[in-house]
Amino acid sequence: MIEVDSLTKRYGDFTAVHSLSFAVKPGEVMGLVGPNGAGKTSTLRCVAGIIPPTLGSVRLGGIDLKADPVAAKRTMAFIPDEPRLFEYLTVAQHLAFVARLYGVGDYKARGEAILADLDMADKQALLPGELSRGMKQKLAIACGLLHAPTAVIFDEPLTGLDPRGMRRMKDVMRGLAAQGAAIILSSHLLGLVEEVCTHLLILKDGRAMADGSVADVRARFASDSTSSLEDVFFLATGEEDVARP
Repeated sequence: MIEVDSLTKRYGDFTAVHSLSFAVKPGEVMGLVGPNGAGKTSTLRCVAGIIPPTLGSVRLGGIDLKADPVAAKRTMAFIPDEPRLFEYLTVAQHLAFVARLYGVGDYKARGEAILADLDMADKQALLPGELSRGMKQKLAIACGLLHAPTAVIFDEPLTGLDPRGMRRMKDVMRGLAAQGAAIILSSHLLGLVEEVCTHLLILKDGRAMADGSVADVRARFASDSTSSLEDVFFLATGEEDVARP
């Protein structure tokens, strides 16, 4: 479970996130969306423990991130939009290295299964420089999922993936949720959010404009059940006029 309580992030005199609270329960996929500058990146980095919040708290799997950051982060995986890989480690060596960090004893069988799900089973001997952009993204995802995290953050996970890879990635997210993981998906691709997410958090200027199940948010902002998530987004952020040609 991911629990965020009164999260505030300031950079000097600028407040990027204003007293934000939300929770993602096991099995839920929460779409985090908002216009540029809405505070999404600051929120994700605070939740992942990359930067500290100015105020508020984050709990991952019931563990306070500030009080016990190592234990909290062991329950979590953060998949950024830009893969961070070691240029002189092969695909297989990346998984072995991550397994040592997290103490995953049966990593070979688990790693092979994850690579197979991502269409990477035949790439284990390759170095990152021999991989396409999409394959590098898949490797980063495989490394993040190797220790079976119960809280997973995806930041634009479809970047660089071809249509087959996109479909695989959607299946992976659904599979993780079915296994009980709490997932945050941040993406500008509203079609992806609509297809995969069960819940929605819409930010603007660091504040929550909407938070709840997709059905509840749609009912609150949309005029009828046929309205797309794009329509809901523009209505919730007050930018419907911008969306019109």
